[in-house]
Amino acid sequence: MPDDWKRQIDALHSDLVRRDDPAAWVSEADAVDASYLYPQLAVRGPVFGLAARGTGAGEPWRLLGDVTDGTPQQARDGLNSLLWFKAKDDTEDREQRRALLAAVSRLEREPVNEVTVLGTRYRVVRGDEFARAGEDGLEPPRPTDPEPADASWEDRPGPPSQDVGFTLGPNSTEGLMAGALRIALRGFTYSGGHLPAALREDSERAARDYPEVVLLPVSFGVAERRGERWRPRGALMPTPHDARRLLVHGMTELWPLLYDFDAMERAEFLSAAQEFKTAGRANQVVVRDRCFRICRVERMVRVGADGPESARPSDMETTEPMKLHPTMDEDGVIHYED
Repeated sequence: MPDDWKRQIDALHSDLVRRDDPAAWVSEADAVDASYLYPQLAVRGPVFGLAARGTGAGEPWRLLGDVTDGTPQQARDGLNSLLWFKAKDDTEDREQRRALLAAVSRLEREPVNEVTVLGTRYRVVRGDEFARAGEDGLEPPRPTDPEPADASWEDRPGPPSQDVGFTLGPNSTEGLMAGALRIALRGFTYSGGHLPAALREDSERAARDYPEVVLLPVSFGVAERRGERWRPRGALMPTPHDARRLLVHGMTELWPLLYDFDAMERAEFLSAAQEFKTAGRANQVVVRDRCFRICRVERMVRVGADGPESARPSDMETTEPMKLHPTMDEDGVIHYED
């Protein structure tokens, strides 16, 4: 074990002992059990979001939203909209609005990953999404994962994001096992001859240029197993119960319409959903030959001397920069074109 690795693990252990937190020790025990039951890491691929920091010395990078976009351009489009609405709603100063709209104009034409405007640096942030896996598939929620106080099955506004405001820097309260995982992931790269050379080279370069790893808040999602493969179904949620409610909504409302279920399919999915709800904190349901599981999902972001890693040249794109909003002048007047 390299000395640096050992020193960091020893520091995490000392902090855990110093805190003398029984709940933390129980969480650590859960994490140890998970490392035996689900020893493999199943990497889904890259995810993208936005971060910002002031231009002053020592200011941290903080996330502006969820790091869940599938391509860098989706994140750039999010930044485009963020700055456009700042120009529309957050200032009456013509010079400030002119600066914001200049950044919007650039984002409409160029696939840029960073802009600085009005004393703030905005950057597209790249992460990797992964889950633990074992002999029975992907890891479900752990007993110590947080559940909402009101475990309602009724529709309600979307849960608040855990990513917004998250600092992309050292986390002094992380657990021992999470810290060990973070340190181990520093050497993670994409490998295998089946992957394009450019993708593998970018991954190796990122490990050198962005050697530190930050683990984002744990999320939960629905996965479906078909054959030996698990595929995600829907968005990530902040708690297991939010993911369970998402699954029930899919089984009873969304999927019957989306996939044009016949009467028998509707009845079977409705009955399975009712049994799933009655079970309370169930994490798996099988309908016909389809298995759905609530899974624990983790994400990592690489960080270097200049902050978090941004998009790589080899990252896949599906769209190009484009105009997303009507033209606005420096007085805030919006000009709708025919």
